[in-house]
This record gives sequence, C-alpha cells and structure tokens, in this order.
Amino acid sequence: MVSKESCRIEIRAAIRQLSDRCLYSAAKWAGEQLVGIEQDPSNFTPSNTRFQRGSSSIRRRFSTSESISTPQPTVGFSQAASPLPEEDEVIDGDLYLLAKSYFDCREYRRASHVLRDQMSKKSIFLRCYALYLAGEKRKEEEMIELEGPLGKSDAINRELVSLERELSALKRTGAIDSFGLYLYGVVLKEKGNETLARATLVESVNSYPWNWSAWTELQSLCTSIEILNGLNLSNHWMKDFFLGNAYQELRMHTESLAKYDYLQGIFSFSNYIQAQTAKAQYSLREFDQVEIMFEELLRNDPYRVEDMDLYSNVLYAKEACAALSYLAHKVFLTDKYRPESCCIIGNYYSLKGQHEKAVMYFRRALKLNKKYLSAWTLMGHEYVEMKNTPAAIDAYRRAVDINPCDYRAWYGLGQAYEMMGMPFYALHYFRKSIFFLPNDSRLWIAMAKCYQTEQLYMLEEAIKCYKRAVSCTDTEGIALNQLAKLHQKLGRNEEAAFYFEKDLERMDAEGLEGPNMFEALVFLATHFKTHKKFEEAEVYCTRLLDYSGPEKEKAKSLLRGIRMAQTGFPSMDMEHFPL
Repeated sequence: MVSKESCRIEIRAAIRQLSDRCLYSAAKWAGEQLVGIEQDPSNFTPSNTRFQRGSSSIRRRFSTSESISTPQPTVGFSQAASPLPEEDEVIDGDLYLLAKSYFDCREYRRASHVLRDQMSKKSIFLRCYALYLAGEKRKEEEMIELEGPLGKSDAINRELVSLERELSALKRTGAIDSFGLYLYGVVLKEKGNETLARATLVESVNSYPWNWSAWTELQSLCTSIEILNGLNLSNHWMKDFFLGNAYQELRMHTESLAKYDYLQGIFSFSNYIQAQTAKAQYSLREFDQVEIMFEELLRNDPYRVEDMDLYSNVLYAKEACAALSYLAHKVFLTDKYRPESCCIIGNYYSLKGQHEKAVMYFRRALKLNKKYLSAWTLMGHEYVEMKNTPAAIDAYRRAVDINPCDYRAWYGLGQAYEMMGMPFYALHYFRKSIFFLPNDSRLWIAMAKCYQTEQLYMLEEAIKCYKRAVSCTDTEGIALNQLAKLHQKLGRNEEAAFYFEKDLERMDAEGLEGPNMFEALVFLATHFKTHKKFEEAEVYCTRLLDYSGPEKEKAKSLLRGIRMAQTGFPSMDMEHFPL
C-alpha cells in the first residue's frame, strides 16, 4: 500500500531531480501534485459544491483532523513504490552549474559546448537536451522567416540526425539513464520512428516513473486502445495518471473519470485532476457541471491560464457573453501572450460576431505555438462563418496533421466540403469524424443530411444515420423529426406516425412549440382519420384548435371530415364542436 507520506517523499525528490536536469515542465506538474496531497485546509475556504458523477463526487475534500505536520497514511494505492534513482556518483561541479545557468538563459549551444568533455550521465543528458532545444529554437526562427500561407514551412530541427546517432550509440553501451532514454524517445518520435520511440519511452518511465514529460510523449504515440493495451508498463501510481490522460484522448471518458476518481484517494486537492475531470465532462457535453467545476478551479487558482480555453468553449456554447468577457479580461491581464489567452479572447470576439478579430487572435495563438490544436480548429470555424471555405479547409487540415484523432477537425472538413456542394468528399470526412467519436448524435445527423442531398439521395442510408443519432441521445430532436418526414416521403405512414408520436412526446416533455409540432399534429390527425381511429384523430385536432391562423382552420377542416366519416353524411353546421 502506497501511503500519502510515501508519495510526498517520492514527489519531493523527483522535483529536485527534474529541476536539476532542467525539465521544468515536469517539475511544475510534480509540484502541483505534491500540493494536491498536502493542501492545508486552514488556508482555504471550503467549497460546498459537490460534483456528482453517478455514485461518486468530484470535490475538494477538507478534513479538520488532517494537517501537514501529522500526515494520515490511511488512504493509499495498492501499488509498490519504485525507489528513487541515486544521483551520479561523479559530481560535475562548476562546469555543470555553468551549463545549467546558460540553459536557464536560453543559451543552449553554449550550455552544450561547456559539457562537451563531461561523461557523466547527467551531463550527457543536459548536453544533448540543450542541443535538441537549440535545434528547436532555430527551427522556430526559420518557420517565421520562411512561413507560407497559414504559417506553413518546411523547417526542421537540424540536430535530430546527429542526436539520434549519438543517443543510439550511448544506449547500446548503457551510458545514458532514464532521462537520456526520454530524450532519445523524443528524437525518435520527431524522426517518425514511432514503434522504437514507444519502446524507448516505456523503458524510460519504467526506470524513472516521475517524469511526466516522458509519460506525455508516450501518450501522444498511443493512437488506439490496442497500442495502449500493448504497452508493458510497471505498476506504479504514475501509471494511473497516464492512463487517465490516455483514456481521455482516446474518447474513453467513463474509464478516464474512473481513474481520476481513484487517484483522488490521495491527491484530494489536485487542480490537475479537477481540470482533467472537467475536460471529460465537457466531452460528455455536461456543460452546467463543467462550468461549476471551472468556477471553483479559478477560485482556488485565480491566475490559472492552463485549460481555461476549454472553459471559454463552455461559456461560448452557453452564449454567456458577460462571463466570457470577464474571463477574457482576466487572462489578458494575467498573461496575454499565452496561446490559451489568445483563444479565449478569440472566442469572445466570435460570440460577438466579430469574426475577423477572432481570426486575428487565433492567428496570434498559432504564432506562439504552431501546434496548438484548438486554435487551428477554432480558426477553421471562423472561416466557415466568413464563407471563406478554402481557408477553413486549410486550417482544418493543419489540425488533422497535428492530431489525426481529432474528430472536430474531420467534422469541420465535412462541413466545409458540404458548403462547397461536394457531398462525396463531405461524406468521407464525416465518416472519419464518426470513427473517432461514434456516440455523438451531431455527427450522425450531419452524415444523414449528406445522404439526403440531390447528388446522393440515399434516403435509406440517411434513415440508418438518423436512427443512430436517436440511439446516441439526440437532445435537439432533429433525428426524430427527420425520420418521420423521410418515412412519410417514402410512403411508410405507419413508421412516420410512430416517429411523429415520439417527436411529439419529446416536445411535450420539454415544453416546446413550433412548426414541427404543428406538422406532427396535422399528420397524426390525418393518419388516424384515414385509419378510422376517430378518437385519436379528434385528440390531435383538438390540440390544433389551440393555434391561431391557418393551423386552426386546418383543425376545423379535419374535424368536419371526421364528423362526416363518423355519421356517413355531410354535417350542415359545426355548432356541436367546441371551436
């Protein structure tokens, strides 16, 4: 059983080691999880908000009996902790400190040069890592200098070939540690050798599981559940963080939520876990819950920018203009040159209908991070709104290049080609989006509409798609209405009546009215009158009398027809009808 105290000891040591090797992102993540264990309740205002998810709840847990000075190791994981690796026996001393100082000042080549004759594993890693980042820095400069439309360029990291050669030789001789293996895995991934990169990263995380950067790189290479299940990973609590993230990327949200609920047994105050839980709930379209969770997250971490672009998506979907304006102003004052901040401001302008300004901010986000997926997708949406279909397609394709599993980009491509009157292409991209998210009714409806176009006119296939949309809980009710209409068009009045009745039940339950209700009432009244089910027909006609205008006249006409059919001769007046 791994206790809270043992996790604290492990993470504290890991933070020191990660920082010493200039892996600051991984050190920051570890530090956030450390505070997630030992948050002092006396320093914070307890929240009474409970985030229900079935029988569990995602919430801050404040216990008056628990304190930092007297930890209670009563809650833990039934996993064995790995001993932390020992530091290098040979201390690099002054040269290593100088190289680290150069590294911190972003003088990567100077850092690498200082360590050229140092042979300890720690020095080898920092030297190679500095050289890798020097190549990345130069690549970014070339991208700015040579960029084409939408920032395209052929710039590459020119250090990858030499690094791959050197790290491969060092690995064969056992001269690199788990950090060197992590860097080797990154280089292999950049070179396109994904199979060997996965194996190398697995070796790295098995020997040193506290490097979250290594786990993140490994997760990006797990593009299917089969690949994920095929990984030979050691049993450690960091593996659960990895699986929670991997499941989320693979759209296995129930499994992801279960992992994070389990991890809260120790990391009760982790902002990371709460943010990841909110992401999963967002994918399940539980926007009200997600909004509450992000509000609490901001109360606990008011200067947080990470993940707030997702919060802005929720506010955009709910058309909460005032709240989105406040969030955009807040992140602008906190750190306006973050991709997340630019996307939030872009969402605000998009909601205001200022699409040109929105595009400007999404472009700014991409100048800060060329691989920022959300910015490419959102910019594609804006170009669709502006009717600039070629630019939208280009943006969506860039998103797909970054993440081929992103259903939003494939769906966007389908929409763009549909706008261009090319349903065969649109159908292809809608199918791709459904492959990655088969339980989203919106995607099935989009594909059904494609089948209904004049060029295809495959109504039976459209019916199948609408049925899948109904089974995926179509909250907007589009599928039921379309199923009724398609069956009516094909002369299948019994099936049409069935779906019209279902749609009517949905509208009654939601308190909705409108053309769809009128259409359903008229069809059902006429259908039951034709089949001599006069009582049912009169019920629907009576409901039509509540309308004014042509609806009421239609009801009167139907009721006259029902009376004539019942009596067998024309009725001379309508005095007996409560019109």
